[in-house]
Amino acid sequence: MRRVIGIDIHRTFGEVVIWENGLTRHEGRVEMTRTALEGFGRQLKKTDEVVIEATGNCMAVSRVLSPHVKRVVIANPLQVKAIAHAHVKTDKVDAATLASLHAAGYLPEIWMPDAATERMRRLVARRYQVVRHRTRIKNEVHAILHAHLIPKCPHADLFNKRGRDWLTRQPVPEDERAAIARHVRELDRLGEDLAVLDRDIAQDAIDDEAIQRLLTITGVNLTVAAGLMAAIGSIDRFNSPQKLVSYFGLNPRVRQSGLGPAHHGRISKAGRSHARAMLVEAAWAAAKAPGPLRAFFIRIRARRGHQIAGHCQLIFTRPNEA
Repeated sequence: MRRVIGIDIHRTFGEVVIWENGLTRHEGRVEMTRTALEGFGRQLKKTDEVVIEATGNCMAVSRVLSPHVKRVVIANPLQVKAIAHAHVKTDKVDAATLASLHAAGYLPEIWMPDAATERMRRLVARRYQVVRHRTRIKNEVHAILHAHLIPKCPHADLFNKRGRDWLTRQPVPEDERAAIARHVRELDRLGEDLAVLDRDIAQDAIDDEAIQRLLTITGVNLTVAAGLMAAIGSIDRFNSPQKLVSYFGLNPRVRQSGLGPAHHGRISKAGRSHARAMLVEAAWAAAKAPGPLRAFFIRIRARRGHQIAGHCQLIFTRPNEA
């Protein structure tokens, strides 16, 4: 007899509802600790199916419960919300919705990465956070200089040796000078963290054949290639290049009504924003390197402007044949 267990996961607890024979019943709560989840898992049957939504701790919950049940399914929360709009929203209702949708075959599942892909995703995400933090700090230094009417640094990089020497000679108040010094020390620390993350990513990625193929594309470095493959995971799960393009949010919006013509707009941006940001980085790097991609960029820029050219370069270099 089939049973589906829906769990609405929160940070500290999960609300449990069991679907059986077309009926649902509330089974209380389980704490979001390894010990509590293992105890809960031992109470389940090997034929049970567990359904949870994609959250920050869903993979850990899946790893703990998987040995005790037939399958753990992770649902796409945005698509679940679109399918099952409810006027009453509680934890019990959400858990029952998950169980009922899966039992009926309507649950929008997400792909579960293997351990190596999950590790690469974590490394790439941490690197992205460090880079963003470093960019914020640099912008704060530039804002201090702008607030005190300091002209633009004559050197290519404000934060290399020559740029820092120039920075120390600028007439700013003592409190601002101390703030700049703190920011520079933080940049050095983040640079060390970034070097460690780059080393770990390179060690995991250097022997990957798919990454090696991506490295043959102009503008794609090891970090970008590793990030793209971490986002893609198994290329076999995409049955067409268009599916992969949509996963990255690079497919254009389409509007059509009745028998009128279809109008294509900007890209949807509905996919993985981090991976799309890496593609943007690769596209701009390709636009600066000599070759056919730069020639394509220059032609589009001459006809339609700088921003449109950058967008077209991104579409032209998207990984639809990875």
